[in-house]
This record gives sequence, structure tokens and C-alpha cells, in this order.
Amino acid sequence: MPRAKRGYKARRRRNRILKWASGFRGKRSKCHAAANESVQHAWLHMYRSRKQRKRDFRALWIQRINAAARGVGVSYSKLIGKLGKANVTLNRKMLAEIAISDPVAFAAIANA
Repeated sequence: MPRAKRGYKARRRRNRILKWASGFRGKRSKCHAAANESVQHAWLHMYRSRKQRKRDFRALWIQRINAAARGVGVSYSKLIGKLGKANVTLNRKMLAEIAISDPVAFAAIANA
């Protein structure tokens, strides 16, 4: 009598892990045990990096706004404070885009 090898469900589970690990180097893409560990780590990094990306972009926008604001002659914190008091509801992403694409319009916003 042949030994039981767990059958279709387990093979499908293993193949699914190996499919996710395709593109990894060496044993990590071929051996189920190594691939499983690599995939779990990759998912952990992906989850963390989705949060990190939002932080990184916000920091980038702030740096761009600060550089443009100093070109106009005001610091970033003063600019944001004044915009808040003036009820200008542009977010940092839009301010950064305006600062890059249209410096004249940014200067007008900063002076307002």
C-alpha cells in the first residue's frame, strides 16, 4: 500500500507558495520550506512598506514646500500656519505640485 502524501489540497497549498516565491533567488524559489519563510517575510515587508510609503511621500512634499517657501522668503511652518488662518484648504501634496509646476502661483498662494 503506498504511503499517504496528503493529496491535492496540500499540493495546491505548496504550489501556491512556490508561485508567490517565483523570482526569488536560488533555493528560496524552489524548496517549499525556504520559499514559505521568504514569502512570509516578503509579506511582512510589504505590509510595513505600504504604511512607510505614505510617510515618505508626506516628508517629500514637506521638503519641496519648504524649499519653495524659502525661495519666497518664509519658512515652511510659518507658511502652513498662515495658510491655515487664511482658510486655504490645499493639502501638502497639491502645494508641492504647485510649487514644482507653477512657482508664480505658489508665490501668490504664499503671499495670500
